[in-house]
Amino acid sequence: MNPIQTLRPDDKQSTPLYLQLARNLEAAIHAGQWKSEQALPSERALSEQLSISRVTARKALEVLFAQGLIRRSQGSGTFITPRLEQPLSRLSGFSEMLRLKGFVPTSQWLERDITPPTHEELIRLCLSPTDKVARLKRLRKADDTVMAIEMTAMPASVLPHPQAIGNSLYEYLESIGKPVVRALQHIQAINASDEFAKLVGITPGTAMLLMTRVGYTADNTPIEITDTYCRNDYYDFVAELRRHDYSAELRT
Repeated sequence: MNPIQTLRPDDKQSTPLYLQLARNLEAAIHAGQWKSEQALPSERALSEQLSISRVTARKALEVLFAQGLIRRSQGSGTFITPRLEQPLSRLSGFSEMLRLKGFVPTSQWLERDITPPTHEELIRLCLSPTDKVARLKRLRKADDTVMAIEMTAMPASVLPHPQAIGNSLYEYLESIGKPVVRALQHIQAINASDEFAKLVGITPGTAMLLMTRVGYTADNTPIEITDTYCRNDYYDFVAELRRHDYSAELRT
């Protein structure tokens, strides 16, 4: 059977056909039937192959667009939006997270230098006034789509040669025996500056997510401060919450 046929809505159900189709398309996208940046069937193709009206197909695609699952390119069609769900309970590097989701991670380096620390870096990294930091700034990409701007500061004693970093900082730290095993992370909403908007291809003032992470080694030494400016339309942060079992306490 043509995989498209599995998307056919059931006219015997009370749920509107366009919502059924939107739900079926959403499930197929999450199941990997189409990869990020791959073209989705057009309204006309969906209409002809599923024997539905173009209005039904159009309204279903409107639902997906509102959810941020697809994007439109004038004259080219409708494409699957790269999107990441990052669990808040797990510590992982950007490259590792992308590979687990089936993306190809790459970086475009904007800065790799040794500089004096800022006052905040001095305090957070427990440095002395004469210490230096390795400063990294890059665009993080998934399948060549810019997902975020990442800015990292680390003690130069840990990273004396910042040019040695490839795509993954955490993999490099593992290789030199200084892995980040714990981190404190804060997330806040900001508006994109003119510089950041241009770098990631959005309109200045658009909402972005700023994720600030302080990473620690096994001996509880802070060695990393990373500010990641994430595209709001490409990122979801997911947390699993559990209700405390008070009844168990009462039984003991």
